[in-house]
Amino acid sequence: MITAATSRARWHALGVRVRIDDSLEGIDWDRVVSDLVRDDFHNGRPALSLRRSFQQSQHVAIARDEDDGDHVVGMARLLSDGVCNAYLLDVWTHSACRNRGVGSSMVKALVAQVPGQHIGLQTGEARAFYVALGFRPQPEFMSKIVGTWLDPGSPGP
Repeated sequence: MITAATSRARWHALGVRVRIDDSLEGIDWDRVVSDLVRDDFHNGRPALSLRRSFQQSQHVAIARDEDDGDHVVGMARLLSDGVCNAYLLDVWTHSACRNRGVGSSMVKALVAQVPGQHIGLQTGEARAFYVALGFRPQPEFMSKIVGTWLDPGSPGP
């Protein structure tokens, strides 16, 4: 859960009143997917799958534009075993709100939720962003896809 101070954090990001919280209520997931596509950040998940990804995460941070009906302008999520390891993923800030502290505020809010844990992530173009937040490159990362990537027929809760 994002702390009360963070969840109530509001600021003007160059003319945009932004609030970061951990609520998934009121999100227009179809609009989020459309924004992800426009920002060339979409990985193929349909709105329902994206929603499930966030619902099933231990911690989420959602940035909302308070002047646009709480339009989602950023989101991030964290998976954690609750003991020693966590994984940060799906960190996105709407292109119109980048370089204004929205992304770093979301990451900081999530990192605060898992003290004492090793937090991993995978990135391509955003390496400098994460280094500025204290992340350090690791020697290697390995992965495997089981079955078919984003198979809509895969079992789920």
